[in-house]
Amino acid sequence: MGSEDGTAAPAVEAIDLVKHFGDTRAVDGVSFSIPRGTVLGLLGPNGAGKTTTVRMLTTLSRPTSGTGRVNGHDIVDEPAAVRRSMGLTGQAATVDELLTGRENVRLIGRLYGLPLKYLRESTDELMERFRLTDAADRLAKTYSGGMRRRLDLAVSLVAAPPVLFLDEPTTGLDPRSRVELWDVLRGLVRDSTTLLLTTQYLEEADQLADQIVVIDHGNVIASGTPAQLKEEAGKASVVLTVQSAADLPAAEQLLHTCSPEVHVEPASRRLTAQADGLRDMTLIADALRDSGIAVEDLGLKRPSLDDVFLHLTGRRAETVDDETSSKHADDQDSQPTESMQP
Repeated sequence: MGSEDGTAAPAVEAIDLVKHFGDTRAVDGVSFSIPRGTVLGLLGPNGAGKTTTVRMLTTLSRPTSGTGRVNGHDIVDEPAAVRRSMGLTGQAATVDELLTGRENVRLIGRLYGLPLKYLRESTDELMERFRLTDAADRLAKTYSGGMRRRLDLAVSLVAAPPVLFLDEPTTGLDPRSRVELWDVLRGLVRDSTTLLLTTQYLEEADQLADQIVVIDHGNVIASGTPAQLKEEAGKASVVLTVQSAADLPAAEQLLHTCSPEVHVEPASRRLTAQADGLRDMTLIADALRDSGIAVEDLGLKRPSLDDVFLHLTGRRAETVDDETSSKHADDQDSQPTESMQP
């Protein structure tokens, strides 16, 4: 679908979405759009409104006001068309443990009314794509956590939806399984699938997302590419460690030639100074070579998404606690609204 000016319409749009639970405004006017074939990372603390936003966009919860579009279909006026255009993977794998991996995929395919010949071929392709061929005929209850996650994704993709919603898909996975799943998701994007990814793993968003939207207390507080958000969070820093504490004063004076702010840690013989990226790094390296200061280590530290999170919310991601208002919202939102069955 194209717009009037000939450009492709976004795959997903949130348009001033609002969701109330009694007096609680779980989502308070959230808007964003996702170009086709790209990944949007939706970041925020627990209780920020991420899951509630996804539930509205996937028609599991009706907005109090506002609307959205998925693959051109309005989430309020065309919920059935929205569901046919998308797949959803929630925070916990929802596969049937008493069926084999192959049977799980075929069950959902039959519910979609897919032709049997297509379904057989599609199931085999999905088992291979998600590295489940050897386990395809084993009961899902024998699968590891990472295998269940991959099967959950395979089930979500059996009808080849152009849009996939992933609500904290790697929660509970070990680091190796998480990296394996990232590779699978990159493959989906190469095949032009559009992804909306909610996550609290900032490294995950950094690895996968083309655009990031940060929400807190139900509001969008920042958006942009990972690089843009990092730049807004602060400049890069040169980190210098000298071999001898006796060289700290001379090293501090040298760093002051490039930066008005130099932080000295005598115990670790480390100095940190704000810098203009590689340009200042090169100047400092040249000056150190001519100074006679014995250097143990010299490096450039750029802001991370964790720094972005701290800059925007006032807390680091790993120290964010659950908010009771969100738990109440999630409990309310879990009540049946409209079936997700095709």
